[in-house]
Amino acid sequence: MPDNQRRRVTQHDLEATDPKQIRNVVLVGPSGSGKTSLVEALLVESGAVQRAGTVLEGTTLCDFEDAELSHHRSISLAVAPLVHAGTKVNLIDTPGYADFVGELRAGLRAADSALFVVAANEGVDEATRQLWRECGTVGMPRAVVVSKLDHARADFDLVLDAVRAAFGDRVLPVLLPGPSGLVPLLAGDSEDDRRGALIEGVIEESADEGLMDRYLSGDPIDERLLVEDLEQAVSRATLFPVVPTSATTRLGCGELLDLIVRALPSPPERVPPEAYSPAGVPAGTVPCDPAGALVAEVVKTTSDPYVGRLSIVRVFSGTLHSDTPVHVSGHFSSFFGDGTGHADHDEDERIGTLAHPFGPHQVPASRVVAGDIAALGRMTTAETGDTLSGVESPRVLRPWTMPEPLLPVAIEAASKSDEDKLSSALARLAAEDPSLRIVQDPDTGQLVLWGMGQSHAEVAIGRLHGRYGVVVEQRELRVALRETFAGPTKGHGRHVKQSGGHGQYAICDIEVEPLPGGSGFEFVDKVVGGAVPRQFIPSVEKGIRAQMERGVRNGYPLVGLRVTLTDGKAHSVDSSDMAFQSAGALALREAAADSAITMLEPYDEVAVVVPADLVGHVMNDLSARRGRLHGTDLSEDQQAVIRAEVPASELARYAIDLRAATHGAGTFTRSFAHYEPMTEDLARRVAPRR
Repeated sequence: MPDNQRRRVTQHDLEATDPKQIRNVVLVGPSGSGKTSLVEALLVESGAVQRAGTVLEGTTLCDFEDAELSHHRSISLAVAPLVHAGTKVNLIDTPGYADFVGELRAGLRAADSALFVVAANEGVDEATRQLWRECGTVGMPRAVVVSKLDHARADFDLVLDAVRAAFGDRVLPVLLPGPSGLVPLLAGDSEDDRRGALIEGVIEESADEGLMDRYLSGDPIDERLLVEDLEQAVSRATLFPVVPTSATTRLGCGELLDLIVRALPSPPERVPPEAYSPAGVPAGTVPCDPAGALVAEVVKTTSDPYVGRLSIVRVFSGTLHSDTPVHVSGHFSSFFGDGTGHADHDEDERIGTLAHPFGPHQVPASRVVAGDIAALGRMTTAETGDTLSGVESPRVLRPWTMPEPLLPVAIEAASKSDEDKLSSALARLAAEDPSLRIVQDPDTGQLVLWGMGQSHAEVAIGRLHGRYGVVVEQRELRVALRETFAGPTKGHGRHVKQSGGHGQYAICDIEVEPLPGGSGFEFVDKVVGGAVPRQFIPSVEKGIRAQMERGVRNGYPLVGLRVTLTDGKAHSVDSSDMAFQSAGALALREAAADSAITMLEPYDEVAVVVPADLVGHVMNDLSARRGRLHGTDLSEDQQAVIRAEVPASELARYAIDLRAATHGAGTFTRSFAHYEPMTEDLARRVAPRR
């Protein structure tokens, strides 16, 4: 588009000074529901851009990457601000695909209200139902946008019925498609039966207790009064309006913007977050006051090998200025435990450039006040989920809860040069995405990316190459197996060497027996008469423990043993700590040579949550994975919870398989339970540990 036709958003356009004149609205919904197209249509409707599909320099709204283009779906959170009726509206577009739930959670954190986008040619999936319930738990105001009204298979009435069945009877249309546009139901000229239902719903939420009596008596109710009560009910999250739209024709876009500005809450109207000191001491709530102490949170981080990090932050209190010092606090581990993969950190650093985020671009800003969203450049230590606050009085906000990543993918650097760069590149990816976990497995030695699904892993691997020039190759995931003795046996360890000067002399005899339950280690000293001097008995135990770590048959660690030291011999000159360590290891190896060794595999405790009609299918699948079912119960939202113990090797791809089998409706959690003996057939296939 020529420059003289392009509408350029300026700093002045986006410079909000009063938090009451800001709306932060997140768009959520399944992939393909039309969220990004709707955002672009709203930008055009407001005059922020000249035509859909262009933001500033003509790029698409979302932060598309090579992987995203190949998937034909959004994979990143994007913020697109506009101004309507004197109010700044930050539209937060989120991915609809389940693999990128981390971006969705970040969008919810940055927002004060949500638009649930449902296509007029589709229904409501279970993931969207679950998200609606989550928003209800925290009291987030919501509206439903029926998109793609111009689609050939669009059926507004059918989708409206589906939406109300999924979200409840407090979901009511405020506009209906008509022959020449949209018909407002509260207008006096509307004769649709749903007008009465909307009026009754509004009156039920009205603070005027006499309004219902007047309505039932047939007295006319002023439309202006009904609209005001509707807007208050929407803001309180007690009524949820439905707006039909078409991004192609921009039908309903103006009405939707009016609803956002007039009915959805401003930042000061929402419950302020709780703050803590970096030491974890409660520090009270954070009021939305531009003159207050600075408290902001990083909701998205992107990294570029040349430009550095760009941090998108929601300002909860105070005012951000460029080139000012802030305290950066990251405390995932303090709130959620060490299993997050994100170490706690506290640093002071200076804000670099300050801007308003506008899709993949930034509009320079002189300041950003409480309630608004900002883009900060050159923040070297800030990670997604970190809190920014004043250096004099640091504060920490509890990070939003992320689902556990459940798909493990083993990777390996393709070359020595890739290996040299891999660690720092992975650190940058982890700083961007809290839903991605990077683990160096101590048992298998493999480097494992834990993600939300196959696409999530592919995008992470693609970013390693595209952004940081690091090529990795996927490897077959290895399971941390164990060995144990099948029955009691004995071993004799003789370590005697003479080669001039001091020699090495140590002899020990041990008895080995497996422990009940197959775990732990016990060392028992039954030496009599000083056959093994007291100072060398710990040396024997140390040598046995070292050999247990190395394994005795296939190289997997030994567990579940009681080893009794019964006898031995020492030399007054040539015996030493190292000699008896070697003798202890030799004794355990000899015991293994004369005994059957049992291979053990890890079992995980699994809880699978699915709709009731899928219970049978999921239970059959778990049984086919050698799982032992422990029963089912109901969750708080009446979903079936299936509990089972399943071999970890059978769960490597379960995140993908469960999603496919349940059409995205099933979720699960897993945690280590114990080790159990492998069947002889499986044990014969076990390869030596590398």
